[in-house]
Amino acid sequence: MKKIEAIIQPFKLDEVKEALKAIGIDGMTITDVRGHGRQKGHREVYRGQEYNVDLLPKVKLEMVVPEGRFEEVLKTLTAAARSGKIGDGKIFVFDVAEAVRIRNDDRGETAL
Repeated sequence: MKKIEAIIQPFKLDEVKEALKAIGIDGMTITDVRGHGRQKGHREVYRGQEYNVDLLPKVKLEMVVPEGRFEEVLKTLTAAARSGKIGDGKIFVFDVAEAVRIRNDDRGETAL
């Protein structure tokens, strides 16, 4: 099993969710986060005052998928989240040793 953590642009969330739903991926955790990478934020003017916005709003998606579906999910997620502009985000992948469904004690991929 693989855990996928993706940091994406907030405006891409619905598109990514629909793309994943289309290939049968329903289970995911979504968190509103803030951060920056190479773009380092930007300057804004509010009521005549200029200030730096260095922590930009992002969305973090987390999901655990079976090993056999990992590449398909990764390609779908990447294609749906891509705008082609700086700040599109990153995807991190981790190995998962075990999963347990609390309700009935299912283990491994059957718990997904």
